Amino acid sequence: MRLPLPQFSTDSRHPDHIAEVIETSTTQFLAQCLEPEDLSFPVMPAFGSWVKSLDEESGNKIVAVVTYATTTPIDSVHRARALGLSLEELRQQQPQIFAMLKTEFKATIVGFESSQNAENGNGHNLGKVYQYLPPRPPQIHQGVHRCEAVEIINFSEEVEFLRILLQVRDAPVDALIAAAIRDIYLLRKADKNWLVKVGRTLSILLRDDYDRLQYILSQVTL
Repeated sequence: MRLPLPQFSTDSRHPDHIAEVIETSTTQFLAQCLEPEDLSFPVMPAFGSWVKSLDEESGNKIVAVVTYATTTPIDSVHRARALGLSLEELRQQQPQIFAMLKTEFKATIVGFESSQNAENGNGHNLGKVYQYLPPRPPQIHQGVHRCEAVEIINFSEEVEFLRILLQVRDAPVDALIAAAIRDIYLLRKADKNWLVKVGRTLSILLRDDYDRLQYILSQVTL
């Protein structure tokens, strides 16, 4: 029998509240996606997408990039097996399947935002951004949310977070950096000046490895 994550009614949950921290460390955290109200699988966050959590003690908003995601059985002994059914057929014939699986993702911490102290023109309160590891990661059982567009744009004014992503060891780093850059580039509506800044920074960090730089930037398409 599945032991569900402790959570409040989905009626009061913000749509960007997608997961809960179940393991945490200085550099990354593991989160389990919250169960949807209907018979469907939890939405798996995209590779390279931006998420946030909170260090309640300091009030810091922890910013992270998704580096890995997986859906596996709750029961670690028995593997899932192919049933040859569509999702709709699963809902009708095997509805218990949805309670037997869990979706988890790892996120690498790339910086943090201090307690809110400024407001932009859209009415969003934004704190000061730091693109290095925070004093503490989010606590266990802390909620994980998708970052809003204005938060990603504000965080990415500088691009020192690329240095942290280059040090990730348990993910395809070049593809990860390309995915993270692509998200920002889309939100910035193809800001060429910003992309040039990214290219120059990566050129320095990669020590003029032109082939690798070209491979990363070739994936940043609209």
